[in-house]
Order: sequence, then C-alpha cells, then structure tokens
Amino acid sequence: MVRSLLVGAGAVALLLALVVGLLWGFQRSLIYLPDSGPVGSAGDVIPGGRDVVLRTFDGLDLGGWYVPAADEDAATVLVANGNGGHRGLRAPLARALADAGLGVLLFDYRGYGGNPGSPTEEGLARDIRAARAFLLEDAGVPADRLLYFGESLGAAVVTELATEHPPAGLVLRSPFVDLASVAAEHYPLLPVRALLWDRYPLAEQLAGVDVPTTVVLGTADSIVPPEQSRAVAEAARQLHRLVEVAGADHNDRVLLDGDAVVDAVVELAERS
Repeated sequence: MVRSLLVGAGAVALLLALVVGLLWGFQRSLIYLPDSGPVGSAGDVIPGGRDVVLRTFDGLDLGGWYVPAADEDAATVLVANGNGGHRGLRAPLARALADAGLGVLLFDYRGYGGNPGSPTEEGLARDIRAARAFLLEDAGVPADRLLYFGESLGAAVVTELATEHPPAGLVLRSPFVDLASVAAEHYPLLPVRALLWDRYPLAEQLAGVDVPTTVVLGTADSIVPPEQSRAVAEAARQLHRLVEVAGADHNDRVLLDGDAVVDAVVELAERS
C-alpha cells in the first residue's frame, strides 16, 4: 500500500511538473491573444479617420487609425487595447469619442492586427511610445492636451508610459493590481509569481504618477476581479473618479464603448 501511495504521489508530482513546464514555456500565448485581422481602413469605420504608421524604437512599423480632434483646444485620446483582438473592436469607442469632439488614436501592438513582431511587456512599452511620439511629433498634439486610455492589460501599458511621460489625464478601464495577481485568480494552484516573465506592476507604478486618474470597473468582472480595480483606484495619487458599472462583465459592450466609459473619458478631458 505504501508503495502504491508513493507511486501515485510521484505520478501527481510528475503531472504537476509537466503542467508547470508547459505553462512556463507557453505563457505568452495565454497572456496575449492577438487577432491578425484584416482590420480594414480607418475611413471605412470611423468618419474622418485616416490610416497611419507608427515606427517603434526597434524598427517595427505598426498600423493605426487616427482621428484629429474637432478643434485645436480639444483633447486627444491615446487608446491602449487589452490583450485580445485588434483595433477594429475598439472602433465604436473611437467613433463615440470623436463624436464628442475628441481626437483619437487607435493602434495595434506588435503581433496584433497584422503587425510584425511578438508581444512582450518590453515590446508593448516600445509600441505605446511610438504611438505617443506620432501624436506629438507628426500630428502636432500638445502634450498637455493628451489623455491616455487603457483597457485591462492596456491600463498597465499606459500607466508605465505615464511614469515617464505623464499625460493630462489617465483613464484606466478594468485595471489589475499586477499581472501575477490576475493569474493567481485563474491558476490558484500554480506558483504564478515565480513563473511569469511579464510582470506589469500597475498599482505600484500608478502610485508614482501624479495626474488626474479615473478608474472604471464592472462589478461582475470575471476576468479582473472588481476588488483589484478598486485597489488600483486606492493606489492613485490623484483619483478623480471611481466609476462602477453595475452587473458588467469584462467584455460586455457597456465596458467597451458604453455611456459610462465614454462619459468618463469626456469628463476627464474637459476637466484637464
């Protein structure tokens, strides 16, 4: 009997080691869920939009859609997507913001929307800098009229950018404390903090960002627990508003381009 127990325990340990090894090796395919497209042309989906190319520091050309602001005093919103899909899924958000008179830049990270490269934390940091550089240097957007909007993983991407280049305002939709905290929710039996290559320490970085910040969450979010988004709000040095959308799950339309999200961006733009 003892021998049988030892054999059984060994088999379980071997299986666990195999699972951990697979997760360690293929973790980025679980974190980043790109859709290669096609994404189409900006003018076909966003009135007044135009196709643009963003050049990263490491030489990649990324596709984007840019809609200029209605007038020179209006703010422009740099949108950082979540970990899934491509910019086409965010077109309704861009249309709503443009209808409110704001400028908008949608773009895809490396490996998304037909772009070259493979996504990593360092790579996405370079991508968002290329997007900001386009707005300031090519589109002529003043730095003090630039807002960052980050969706889920994108909230971590724009927060990291804000530590180096603070915007006029920051809107974080469904943000997590850090990537390991989310992973631990979905893989509670695995040592995710020891396994992860990409960290995205959002709350820690946000504590050093001194700009007006709005946090939007869904109270029924099954991907990023609402308490994590509330913890992010508590970490903000200048929390402007915490917007809780009752009954909304992570990918519900109301959190993609619903009134609560659009109004939060417009209101912060007007304040800033």
